[in-house]
Amino acid sequence: MKKFDNSFLAEKIQYVAGTDEAGRGPLAGPVVAAAVLFENDSVINGVNDSKKLNEKTREELFEEITKKALSWSYTVIDNYEIDKINILQASLKAMKESVNKLEVKPDLVLIDGNKSFYTEIPVKTVVKGDSKSFAIAAASIIAKVTRDRIMKEASGKYPIYLWHKNKGYPTREHITAIKKYGPCDMHRMTFLSRILSDSPEVRLL
Repeated sequence: MKKFDNSFLAEKIQYVAGTDEAGRGPLAGPVVAAAVLFENDSVINGVNDSKKLNEKTREELFEEITKKALSWSYTVIDNYEIDKINILQASLKAMKESVNKLEVKPDLVLIDGNKSFYTEIPVKTVVKGDSKSFAIAAASIIAKVTRDRIMKEASGKYPIYLWHKNKGYPTREHITAIKKYGPCDMHRMTFLSRILSDSPEVRLL
């Protein structure tokens, strides 16, 4: 994965950053993006697409990544803004803001997926980048761990939805709770139209 990133190094490209998001699919909570930049010889064993790692491993790698990174950042876009501008635009905005927050300016940014955003820094989209690029994979871990922590904390306020387990994703238990108790102020209302149409009596908690 590091070889992939380093393959872009050239006279005008000394630093390559990666950016990725977590939380496009959930019914509740924010989308979180991260950006990360390493020295070119920096390697961390075990870094991979966050979805392929268990929670304990992600937490351990998060600590190592944030210690060894030359610069890293994250951005949280809440459910209200997701409902306002849609999840794709919210994801791209979060990635762009994360890149802009980097204290060390990269010469190239690798973006996970096939959608891009405008920035003065050259960018390159990489389909399935979180399984190809070291920097994108590291960013995916930062984003995933950060978002999971937000949802676990929120579960203390709204325990009926079991967010400490499902992190806001549309599990059977989560959907059942929405139909029984209604949505709360962390739900993405634009994601709930089909669920709520089956339960016209639900109300916002």
